[in-house]
Amino acid sequence: MELQKADPRKTFGAAVTEIARQNKDIVIVSADSGGSSGFGDFKKEFPQRYFEFGIAEQGAVGMACGLAATGKIPVFCAIAPFVTLRPFEMFRNDIGYMRQNVKIVGRNGGISYSDLGSTHHSLEDFAIIRMIPGIQIFAPQDPNEIKSAVKAMLESPEPAYMRIGNDPIPFLFDESPFEIGKGRIVRSGKDVTIIMTGSLAASVIKAGELLAQRGIEAEIISMPTICPIDADLIKKSALKTKRIITVEEHYIIGGLGGIVSELSAEFLNVPVKRLGIPHTYAVSGPYQELLSYYKLDAEGIADSAEAAIR
Repeated sequence: MELQKADPRKTFGAAVTEIARQNKDIVIVSADSGGSSGFGDFKKEFPQRYFEFGIAEQGAVGMACGLAATGKIPVFCAIAPFVTLRPFEMFRNDIGYMRQNVKIVGRNGGISYSDLGSTHHSLEDFAIIRMIPGIQIFAPQDPNEIKSAVKAMLESPEPAYMRIGNDPIPFLFDESPFEIGKGRIVRSGKDVTIIMTGSLAASVIKAGELLAQRGIEAEIISMPTICPIDADLIKKSALKTKRIITVEEHYIIGGLGGIVSELSAEFLNVPVKRLGIPHTYAVSGPYQELLSYYKLDAEGIADSAEAAIR
């Protein structure tokens, strides 16, 4: 049966707008992309709380920090590399070092801006942003989780980075409160632990079904918070299965796979197989074809997992 899907950007924008109706301190900072970020209704309802800066992401981050210093809760959403790479120094110093309550959201994350090439791919955002102390990093995995993660992010007083994708994603989970720093087991197993994050969740869950048909019982962990990560859950599962596989739409170094590998090296001594994009500039093309090319569709994930544990 085909699962119902929703646009992650529209879902995100609608979630922020709904909460903003109850919290007048929430403001939007835009860099010429508010409509594509799902903020069309917000701009109509709250024009005095919508700040457009044009294509000037570095200045927009600085202004967001100024707004936060006055007690506002700024949300700045644009294409993922343009809100992480371009203004990284401002992210590090103005948001991180000054502990400003700014929420940065990178849309079209990973390779989901597929045909626009490497300038628009975001494959290092987890890696560089987690180097800034104290930044919460979210990668919600379905529309319901986007809504609950937005609520948790806006209620938290900490600076944050959230990554969402581009293509419609299926509803996978029931609506439930989002616990920052907590993962959950979505499929129990004994042969291998597969840890997933972000918009590849549906493919990982399908891969778990394919592996079961091959006699491999994978334990699948949903990890929508990258920082802080749920180390206790990872340890408990890995000590049972003795193997870990991470799946993410990110370079295989520096992101979820890097975090879990560091954790394993320090506490677990369990082998970690990292599935993601090789550390090279990704090719361009239709999104689903790219996922298949990099073995990040369900079949590719299942084949890589089987090869890693046989």
